Amino acid sequence: MSTLRQTREIVALNLRSIPQRWGASLVIVVGIAGVVAVLVAMLSMSAGLTRTLGSTGRADRAVVLRAGSNAELSSFIDRALVTLIKQDPTIVRGRDGLPLASGEIIVITEVARRGEGGSTNVTLRGVEPNAFELRPELSIVEGRRMRPGLQELIVGRSAQRQFEGLDVGARLLLKGSYWTIVGAFESDGDGHESELWGDTESVQGAFNRTGYSSVLAQLPDAAAFDGFKARLQADPQLTVDVEREVDFFSEQAETLTFLIRLLTNVITAIMAFGALFGALNTMYSAVSARTREIGTLRALGFGRVPVIASVMAEALALAVLGGVIGALLAYVMFNGTSVSTLSPGSFTQVAFNFAVTPALVLQGLLWALLIGFFGGLMPALRAARIPVTEALRAT
Repeated sequence: MSTLRQTREIVALNLRSIPQRWGASLVIVVGIAGVVAVLVAMLSMSAGLTRTLGSTGRADRAVVLRAGSNAELSSFIDRALVTLIKQDPTIVRGRDGLPLASGEIIVITEVARRGEGGSTNVTLRGVEPNAFELRPELSIVEGRRMRPGLQELIVGRSAQRQFEGLDVGARLLLKGSYWTIVGAFESDGDGHESELWGDTESVQGAFNRTGYSSVLAQLPDAAAFDGFKARLQADPQLTVDVEREVDFFSEQAETLTFLIRLLTNVITAIMAFGALFGALNTMYSAVSARTREIGTLRALGFGRVPVIASVMAEALALAVLGGVIGALLAYVMFNGTSVSTLSPGSFTQVAFNFAVTPALVLQGLLWALLIGFFGGLMPALRAARIPVTEALRAT
């Protein structure tokens, strides 16, 4: 009988006998399922945040900030300089014939968390009227737009889901006066849906601000960005940084997602270490219980390679089963779950959904296979090295 056929026969025999050792086998399955579930669940938080902020913006729009600012909250651009920026010839003209650019201001306000006590910080963005033409992906899904010069707000759907008191028609107390929520908007699930929007002039007046945090400008296409950036940064009257909008928001997520991935890998490694010992113990027990069977097979002419393959196949099969169960648990319990966390680059909350992606499931299964491989390797080698005579005398 060829080695390949021997391997096929003994692997099939070993896998069919797993139900007889199901109690011990559950140690591997449960341990690996826990590792994979934690890994996938925690990384799905990072994936959800990256998806939310990474989908914010477009490559043919540019964000202009004060030089050295890493976020809109820490940026300040004087009103006269905003006018100068808008005069750049690259900027597309809007329907009104004026430059399609919005001077915007970011301030922090407080709202109550839904179902919890206390309040939390959220972003209030003041925008100019052409901000809606500038962002065609944004649509009013309830109520109407706020009107210039009035203390009116529109709120993102994600903010409505996460925080209290943001229903259309509600009134918020901001800086000693009440603002009315007149509409709700969606924006393809991006980071803006965690914000409150008001008219720039109204927000400046209420918060005693004279300038802007940023300027968002529409370019003819993505290729026009380099020329636009070079002109602004070469102008001696301006001291600004210019980024593509999509790159700007993607960078905001990098620091937090890096920390999440680092923490996840540390926790997963610790749990995997424990699961590995469980797998080793279980597989050594399985080999010990099958010592006479292995000796009989060796006496019948089965080689060491098929014996090693049979033990490894059992360990990997149990590991895959545990990995699949763990990934399913993470998907059922976390995928699409809406949460909020401190926004990178500011002191406000950003709402997002956990995202259990195929790539995360694959990563979890790879971890499961690694645990199964190393958990089965030493017991498999031991099984192959047991002398036939000693194995046949085993009780």
